[in-house]
Amino acid sequence: MIRPIRKHTISVQKNARLAQCLWGNLSKNSLGQLRELTRKYRLSIALGDLVLLEGKWYVTHAGLLGLARRRRCVGIKTSVENALSDPSSRRWVCKAVAYRGRSAKFTGYGDADPSNVSPLVRGAEMRIAETRAVNRALRKAYGIGLCSVEELGYLSSRTEPLAGKASVPPHSNGNGTGNGHVRLRDRLCLLIRQHQLDPTLVKRYAADFCGTQELREASRDLVESFIAHLAQSASRDRAALICKLNSYSQPQEAQQ
Repeated sequence: MIRPIRKHTISVQKNARLAQCLWGNLSKNSLGQLRELTRKYRLSIALGDLVLLEGKWYVTHAGLLGLARRRRCVGIKTSVENALSDPSSRRWVCKAVAYRGRSAKFTGYGDADPSNVSPLVRGAEMRIAETRAVNRALRKAYGIGLCSVEELGYLSSRTEPLAGKASVPPHSNGNGTGNGHVRLRDRLCLLIRQHQLDPTLVKRYAADFCGTQELREASRDLVESFIAHLAQSASRDRAALICKLNSYSQPQEAQQ
């Protein structure tokens, strides 16, 4: 009994430290909620399971899928509600059924149209509707009282897809933050800490990858691409990534 309790305690502390690193000092109420979410559902901020927006916690699609896997969800079935959808106006309504067992099933519906999705994902309304439906079904199946970020239509219509991105102010490369979202810089820092990479070498690699002198000069899309590339490389073959990073230490050493 001692080991599981200690494991959960460490997870709570790790989540709390990371949350305060990303979103500043949290209120006692927010910390208390985070503690319960960590203990009860094993949701991880480092894995992108939770997002803090305007002082409120929201679960993510990735977090719900991870919870379903841990709780041995039997399966999820989705379908388009043709009677409620209107393809000509790109309005879609989807139905999802999450099966906790042969007889235990939970239904959720999700809708999406150009008015409640990000401009960056226009044309993908059907997929957004399916994601929202799956989220609602899983929240019902496992008793998650939190709303998921993908269901926040009003927020999606004025920000980028809610996967830890920040809204982009005018005349900005998008590396800032808005509405409590995790900034690109923070996401990159998380990867560096998670895989124990050299920050200086990562910055040089990123600048070279983006084709700029400094990383801050790169566009948001290029930085997004680099972060995805770095995460994939670190997960697939960390040793090869370390060798690649070490190659960026040579120019500096040569100058010395």
